[in-house]
Amino acid sequence: MKKLNVEICDVTLRDGEQTPGVSFTCEEKKSIALMLDEIGVEVIEAGFPSVSENEKRCVREIADMGLSARTCCLSRAVKSDVDAAIDCGVDLVSIFFATSDLHIRIKYKKTREEMLEEALRMVEYATEHGIDVRFSAEEGSRTDISFLKEMFERGYEAGAKYSSIADTVGCMTPVEMYNTVLDVTETLKNPLCVHCHDDMGCATANTISAAQAGAFQLHTTINGIGERAGNAALEEVLVALRMKGGIDRYNLTPLMKTSKMVEEYSGIKVAKNKAVVGDHAFSHESGIHIAAMLVEPSAYEYFPPELVGGQRKFILGKHTGRKALEHVVKCLGCSITRDECAWVLEQIKTKSEGKCSITPEVLLAILKEAREEKH
Repeated sequence: MKKLNVEICDVTLRDGEQTPGVSFTCEEKKSIALMLDEIGVEVIEAGFPSVSENEKRCVREIADMGLSARTCCLSRAVKSDVDAAIDCGVDLVSIFFATSDLHIRIKYKKTREEMLEEALRMVEYATEHGIDVRFSAEEGSRTDISFLKEMFERGYEAGAKYSSIADTVGCMTPVEMYNTVLDVTETLKNPLCVHCHDDMGCATANTISAAQAGAFQLHTTINGIGERAGNAALEEVLVALRMKGGIDRYNLTPLMKTSKMVEEYSGIKVAKNKAVVGDHAFSHESGIHIAAMLVEPSAYEYFPPELVGGQRKFILGKHTGRKALEHVVKCLGCSITRDECAWVLEQIKTKSEGKCSITPEVLLAILKEAREEKH
């Protein structure tokens, strides 16, 4: 992959909070914003000010934190929403309307041309009040491509700094996303943003594919939280950009800590097998794997856990081999003979097949039993 030219806009504080049942306090939002700033995220979408007075206050407080990141908020293409954004003092407002024929028909009862004219007036209004605009097509992935191009062309003429496509229902595949971005950016005069949802499990892949095709601003959420199946996960996108896109300016070390913070604040548990930040992301049980990793960790880890603030774990179970057992026993400050090793391995396999987790306490008990058997 060629070196990519991108920036990150993290939307955890807005779209992430739209996860069913999730609501962050203002202090929690500010804590998350500080972590995002430490990571080096360029834009933080702080909220949707028109939702409530408390939301508006939180967005304003985040905008006043003196972060290195620019702050952003969401706005419908209506004057009261844009006024709320202006009052918050954010650097960027994302003005959106749903652009697919389906949404225009069921939500607005107007033609797409009428909706575009209304939205353009709000782009001009925000620009006249000194705030940068991201002109966003909700349902962009199911919108006629010629209308998208017209929308973005006229948005640019009205002063929009960015154009944005949202795959609102997560219906795109990476190849479709790549081709769409390639087509749109062919005539686009300002940077393109992509906002991907994970309904078919493609959000991160779609985001990286969009970047490869020329998209500049990539939208993410921590742990991939968000409406329904969520959004492109910040930690996955950043690791992909580091490992495949030649981008090393982000500080990835706080990713694990940030993930745990959002897990706690949101109440949404991270799957154990979740890429990058899951409990099993750097856990190994296979004896064949562990034997190789004791010589060279990269044999079965594409990137080291330390990169993202994680820790490698060797888990004992039915697939464990002698070298792994010897290593784990040594880490516990104990020793084991070859004869004991064979007996202990047999006990580990039996207990593991019986769905018993081989914790350090269980292992030490087996070791004790092995020595008692010997004598």
